[in-house]
Amino acid sequence: MGLFSFFKKAGSKALVEEEKKTAESSVAKEIAKKAKIAVFHNIVKGTGLEVDNLEIDLNDDVVTVYGTTTSHEIREKVILALGNVHGIATVDDRINVEVPPVTSQFYTVEKGDSLSKIAKQFYGDAMKYPVIFEANKPMLKDPSLIYPGQNLRIPNLQA
Repeated sequence: MGLFSFFKKAGSKALVEEEKKTAESSVAKEIAKKAKIAVFHNIVKGTGLEVDNLEIDLNDDVVTVYGTTTSHEIREKVILALGNVHGIATVDDRINVEVPPVTSQFYTVEKGDSLSKIAKQFYGDAMKYPVIFEANKPMLKDPSLIYPGQNLRIPNLQA
């Protein structure tokens, strides 16, 4: 559990359209907040990742996520799915995991990076890029479609 920082100007534009539709009154802001939270629920649901008792809260550019899941891999993927949304700077992870942790780390994509370059950096073998690709599905749809500022999960191969 903890806070994970993201580059809030990068990521999908899932919330941008919702912001444009909403007026600035306090009632409208509360309605907009609930609509944005619904978008986040749909993002998690769309990944197919199982989180029991999923609850999401939003305060400005901070998403807080609660629930229980069966693995750290699922927990990490949910964090990445929520944090890689345009306008989000921090994910406050409150997800409980039912099994012991499998170590992995996060990596922020830089200009000129590719999954094979990242695999070479972490594993010493560029051909292990499918490990990183699989670890970041369903957020990644194609191994060649990554962008600067995006956060990726890099699994530990010894685990």
